[in-house]
Amino acid sequence: MSSSSDFQQDRHSFSGSPQKWTDFELPGDTLYYRFTSDMSNTEWGYKFTVTAGHLGRFQTGFEILKQMLSEERVIPHLPLAKIWEWQVGVACRQTGHQRLKAIHLLLKIVQCSSQGDCDLTLLRPLWQLFIHMENNSCNDTAKPGILLPLHRALAELFFVTENRVTELGSLQEYLLALNTEDHLHRCTAQ
Repeated sequence: MSSSSDFQQDRHSFSGSPQKWTDFELPGDTLYYRFTSDMSNTEWGYKFTVTAGHLGRFQTGFEILKQMLSEERVIPHLPLAKIWEWQVGVACRQTGHQRLKAIHLLLKIVQCSSQGDCDLTLLRPLWQLFIHMENNSCNDTAKPGILLPLHRALAELFFVTENRVTELGSLQEYLLALNTEDHLHRCTAQ
C-alpha cells in the first residue's frame, strides 16, 4: 500500500499471518494498493479497512489557527465571530490538552477582537465549569493553592476577557452573558 501510484511514497508492505499487519496512516486522500499472491496457499486472501484520518487533525488545525491569529495583518480578514463560535464549541467538547489548546486560541481571539466579534454568551458553559472548579478548590483543603492546568487556563481566559470588555466598555453585558437568569435572581435576593 502506498500514497503514490508508483508505490514509492509512504509504502507499507505486508505478508503472512494477520498478526504481522499493523495499523498505519497515509497522508492525502488516495490509497494505492497491490495484492500479489505467491500461490502457496489457497486461502481467501487479505481484508483491510480504510478509515478517513482523524489522527493529527486537531493539532494541525490548532497550529494553523494559532499562526493566523498571531499575524496582525491577517486578523482583519478572518471571520472572528465564526472562529470564536467554533472554538468555544471545541473547548466545551474536548478534554485534556486539546481543551487547553482550544482555550489558548480563545484567549488569542479575545485579545485581538473588537467589540461585537465574540458572542460572550457562548462562554457560559466554560464559566460554569470554572465556577465549579473554583468551588471545589475552596473546599479542598488537602492541596491549598494548587490549581490544575485547566483551572489556570480558564482563570486566565476570564481575567483577560473581563479586562478586554472593560476596555471596550461592555463589562455589564459580559457579566450578564455569563450568568443565568436563575443565578442573577439568587444574587439579587441575597
